Amino acid sequence: MNHANRLLIAAAVCLALGACTKKVKETPPTDNSQSSTTTGATTSPMTSDGKFRPADLDSDSCLRIRVVYFDFNDDTLRPEFQRAIACHAKYLRDRPDARMTLEGNADERGTREYNLGLGERRGNAVSAAVVGSGGSAGQITVVSYGEERPTCADSTDECWAKNRRVEIVYSVR
Repeated sequence: MNHANRLLIAAAVCLALGACTKKVKETPPTDNSQSSTTTGATTSPMTSDGKFRPADLDSDSCLRIRVVYFDFNDDTLRPEFQRAIACHAKYLRDRPDARMTLEGNADERGTREYNLGLGERRGNAVSAAVVGSGGSAGQITVVSYGEERPTCADSTDECWAKNRRVEIVYSVR
């Protein structure tokens, strides 16, 4: 990778991290193509040295986004989650003892084996995005629950959209 590419990547990460100070409320999509966000001021500042604190996981609007949704039969990270991923990567950099588990899930359609694999691919996609934004792979564990842990039990498109997700769970803050 040449020097210019590194500078471009560094600038993109800096912009993404700077965006984490805005309040964002992520709601699950009502269909396969969209989700809604609300912007405003952050609820909790970082420490004076610019680092996240464990309490920020509950108070910082960017870090409170802990569910990443996916489209049907897809394991590609959607663009609207890039900013939250960058915040979680910064949190891992700021807190080297922190540990994150990425829990991949799928809707009820497909075989059990397929859905377990899809949940794992989704978890790995989020892991790769966190690492790509500067987080440490050594702080991340990926597990797949496939279709075993639905958040919605109806057999509708809206419900299935809520079940196609990766949940970010901190085991050590």
